[in-house]
Amino acid sequence: VSRQLKEEIRRGFARLEDPLAGLLAMLESSSDWKGRGHSLGYCITTELQLWIKAHPAVPQSSTKLKKLQARVLGMLSQCPTNLLDPLISIYQLHTADRNYLLEHVSHLYLQGNYKEAAILSIKLKLQPDQDVEKMCTPLLLQDKANLVEEYVAEYPELQRKLLQTLDTWCNPSFNIRDITRPYQGLSKYKPEKFNHRVLSKLVFRLLERFNVDSALCPNVINQRHLRTLKYLFYKRFVEKTMTEENWADHIQSTVGDNRWLQEQLVQLLLRHCDARGAARWAQCCHVPPEMLPQAVAEELQKLHIQDRVEEVTKAGNYEASRKKDYYQLPIPRENIHFLQTWEEMLQCWEKVLQPGQVVGVDMEWKPSFGMVGKPRVALLQLALKDEVFLLDLPQLLEQAEAEGEKEKLPHFIQMLYSDATITKLGYGMSGDLSSLAATCSALKDTEKQMQGVVDLLAVDKQVDGLSPEHSHKERGVRQPEKGLSLLVQHVLGKPLDKTEQLSNWEKRPLREEQILYAASDAYCLLEIYERLCKDPESFGLSSDLTDSLVGKQSKKPRAKKHLNKQEAPSPSGQECQGPRTEPSRPPAPISPQEFSVVCDNMLQGLGRYLRCLGVDVRLLDNEDDHRKAAEIARQEGRVILTSGLPYQTLRSQVGEGRCFSVNCSEKAKEQALQVLKHFNVQVSLGDIFSRCQ
Repeated sequence: VSRQLKEEIRRGFARLEDPLAGLLAMLESSSDWKGRGHSLGYCITTELQLWIKAHPAVPQSSTKLKKLQARVLGMLSQCPTNLLDPLISIYQLHTADRNYLLEHVSHLYLQGNYKEAAILSIKLKLQPDQDVEKMCTPLLLQDKANLVEEYVAEYPELQRKLLQTLDTWCNPSFNIRDITRPYQGLSKYKPEKFNHRVLSKLVFRLLERFNVDSALCPNVINQRHLRTLKYLFYKRFVEKTMTEENWADHIQSTVGDNRWLQEQLVQLLLRHCDARGAARWAQCCHVPPEMLPQAVAEELQKLHIQDRVEEVTKAGNYEASRKKDYYQLPIPRENIHFLQTWEEMLQCWEKVLQPGQVVGVDMEWKPSFGMVGKPRVALLQLALKDEVFLLDLPQLLEQAEAEGEKEKLPHFIQMLYSDATITKLGYGMSGDLSSLAATCSALKDTEKQMQGVVDLLAVDKQVDGLSPEHSHKERGVRQPEKGLSLLVQHVLGKPLDKTEQLSNWEKRPLREEQILYAASDAYCLLEIYERLCKDPESFGLSSDLTDSLVGKQSKKPRAKKHLNKQEAPSPSGQECQGPRTEPSRPPAPISPQEFSVVCDNMLQGLGRYLRCLGVDVRLLDNEDDHRKAAEIARQEGRVILTSGLPYQTLRSQVGEGRCFSVNCSEKAKEQALQVLKHFNVQVSLGDIFSRCQ
């Protein structure tokens, strides 16, 4: 706004006998201020606000002010957000009768102006006198979760009430239609955004944002724990990629003494084990005998010590046989040092912080399995050519704090990462560093200061011939290698043994298998780097590899997923192809009308997008098992679109090239483009919205 206009506005106020009444009359007779942006009405209003501050002695009788307040309240529901604060300030609405304000907001609510009622309540701080469930329900139905967060942001008691309400809705036996029924005619109603899954995610976001004890939401927590149990059973009994001890650790910490979860555990055991196996695990997980079916309870009474001996012997033979299949540490066991005190740390400090040193760096944390909060690093591994140091981070931080020197460890780590003369090797370093910052706030700027780092995840993408299919020939039913394990296999000849990847890294003492796994994860980085530097051309890399890598990172690498310390996903789309020695030709072009797919339930957004483009799409419901996709695909000749773990199961149930893995981290549009490109689907203008939506 020009200075001349501002001066003219202020002169006009000075000439008015009652500037407040004058502004109101002007706004009532005009409508330009109702639009977005800085209208003339907005400029005049904000100038009056400044003018009043400079001339505080504007006389105003309480009766007259009340009349003005009543008039301005009628206008507020039509106001753009930027006008609310100036008008509330000018007409001192915070001093108005509270019951009168509540009555006005209630009137807005009854008219169906839920958003306006909530915004005005926030501005006038009326929330403590309102029913949080009543105010927030229509907002959630309209997918306005951000406004709901703002509504309770300053009121801990309301946060707790809202979370308890949401948790009640997340009970599997609760019928969500009971909530939605009174709002059938609601404008902008988005039923697909209002289900148990979406509400559960909202609860976890609110728990984290407002730092509320998760015990307040038992339904959501139980359901999340149940999903964790199912995932652990999948890893142990289907994928067979978790050791018995590792699996038992997680099962026990997930179930604990929770009676409902113990019941779910028994059901899962019966589905995956015989009665004897179920009895043994029920005993291991301290399930009360009275909760067990009769057949399992009888087996529990028959258990003898010999069963244990047999299992241990089997496990020992199995572990010995698998060693030859996997990467093995080339250094003796006594050269792996587990450090828990600062006296032990000094030897590590002196050896690691040497100019010219090359250090393999990795970190481990307890898998969060989707629970609240960022993972906290439990173990920091530093590998040198002849030895590996495993730093017990929680213990070292606790000791330093007790001694009043809590900056010691952050200082060491910052020195390491910022020293350009020391080469640091990692894989998905950005993800590790964000977890490190969550563990110790003094390290939050480490990523900005680091120099001399080599993220092998970035190199991974450039290495020739790296695809999951090459990693499991002649290896029976084992899952295809991926991420760092695939890179290790390609460069060093054998993959990493990842059975300890999802360990409980916070439990002490660490098992021997965990110590060897942690040391291998860091040490293999040294061997990969050495091989790639010696012979870059044979891996399809440029000959100036060392020069291009050892400088400061130019690109931020993709973060590791925090759910379970998974490695980077393999390139999407490659999974659809079998092993090949030369590039295959793209399939013949087809129209969307000829392309039929079934979308797994985590890809509903993609399915709707493809349907908009004319593709024949069937969507699995949220409650459907992933395997239903294979049934539909076989019966109706459809291609399966899925992602993550279900892909491994589904692709074996349909013909080659009839199951495609989509990158779940991308938006629906990018996913759709990826699918159309892969199957060479040519979309014309006539295809768009050619199918019923």
